[in-house]
Amino acid sequence: MNQEQVIAYIKDNNIQKLKFAFADIDGVLRGKVISKKKLLDGMQAGYGFCDVVFGWDSNDATYDNVKLTGWHSGYPDKLCFIDLSTFRTVPWQDNIPFFLADFTGPDGSSLPACPRSLLRRVVRQCEEMGYHAEFAQEFEWFNFKETPESLQQKGFANMEPLSPGMFGYSVLRTSQNSVFYYDLFNSLTQFDIPIEGLHTETGPGVYEAAIMHDEVLKAADKAVLFKTAVKEIASKHGICATFMAKWNADLPGCSGHIHQSLWKKDLSQNLFYDATEVNKMSELHKQYLAGQLYCMPHLLPMYGPTINSYKRLVEGAWAPTTITWGVDNRTTALRVINTTADYTRLETRIPGSDTNPYLAIAAALASGLYGIKNKMTLDIAATVGNGYADKTNGSLHTNLFDASTAMQNSAVAKELFGDGFVEHFTQTRLWEHRQYAKSVSDWELKRYFEII
Repeated sequence: MNQEQVIAYIKDNNIQKLKFAFADIDGVLRGKVISKKKLLDGMQAGYGFCDVVFGWDSNDATYDNVKLTGWHSGYPDKLCFIDLSTFRTVPWQDNIPFFLADFTGPDGSSLPACPRSLLRRVVRQCEEMGYHAEFAQEFEWFNFKETPESLQQKGFANMEPLSPGMFGYSVLRTSQNSVFYYDLFNSLTQFDIPIEGLHTETGPGVYEAAIMHDEVLKAADKAVLFKTAVKEIASKHGICATFMAKWNADLPGCSGHIHQSLWKKDLSQNLFYDATEVNKMSELHKQYLAGQLYCMPHLLPMYGPTINSYKRLVEGAWAPTTITWGVDNRTTALRVINTTADYTRLETRIPGSDTNPYLAIAAALASGLYGIKNKMTLDIAATVGNGYADKTNGSLHTNLFDASTAMQNSAVAKELFGDGFVEHFTQTRLWEHRQYAKSVSDWELKRYFEII
């Protein structure tokens, strides 16, 4: 909707309140319900929002190492702006009107810490290069017969999964939970997050959903909204959904794979496809893939943003550990899918479901465009067979500290995203590492409490 259409909708439907939200650095939605007058007054001027939302972590603990905001600045308001084109209604909340926002002003200025604003800048660059980017992110997540209260009471132990056993692609399990299962599919579609496929994955109570592909910014919006929407819909059914990358050491992790392709602006041709080339990969596709391979170690925290991310990135766990690519190979970091002209695409398999979609998608697109701009050659051979064993081109960092330190010192990362973002983001990841380093885990208690 444009401004005139939004105003008409509010008037015609006697709307008195609306909801808006934006994603913080972790991809967590922060927002509020506002009055009709507040919405109308701020459409052009913006809405003041305390910038502590970019100065604290996912548990609202304030960072001690960021320059953008803090006690030194007094945590002032920063202006955020609603993107009216993101209008939708929330079907499980009495169809309250909802908008996404970011911190990009009408003059194009933006807050370096705002993930959506960062992606918008990358998308603008893509369009200036003459391309239309189509993206989609898919997610796996576990469902439990728990509530926030029961999780606290249990200390996040002995949680009851929605269904027992390892039963991927199960028709039986989804039928046994059909009320929840079909509510997910139907409500998400009504919320303008059309689902291409929804099924169980292997593991107790785990689902996987593929979101229909779309223009890259819209695809990222849908991915961000998907995670919160699933949690809200699940809560209606007495279910708690988690998007942790690896909640249990003995079970598979949860992926957040990114599918992508570049097209002519009129969508008349998939520029990744060339039937005359080896693997049907166009030269543009090869350059894009080469850029991702090259930038991968420089941008890894954008794909693996939490301590837990790296518990998933281990050998034999359906997640990559090496800097590799292959054709329809699920053991490599990048997977080329070339079934038909329309469906030829690249799948970036590093991200888990714990990613901030704006940042993961920005990393994928920016690094691909980097390869095109620099006319990079794909001099890394496709991996045939086990990608875990192919360490020819190196391995991914195995923890958040090493990955964040590498990005913090990377000239490539700063070239792609600017000093302001790289400094702020990597400091938040190093903070995350420090919180983990000083914690005492159950593993330590069980191993050392009595015997040492």
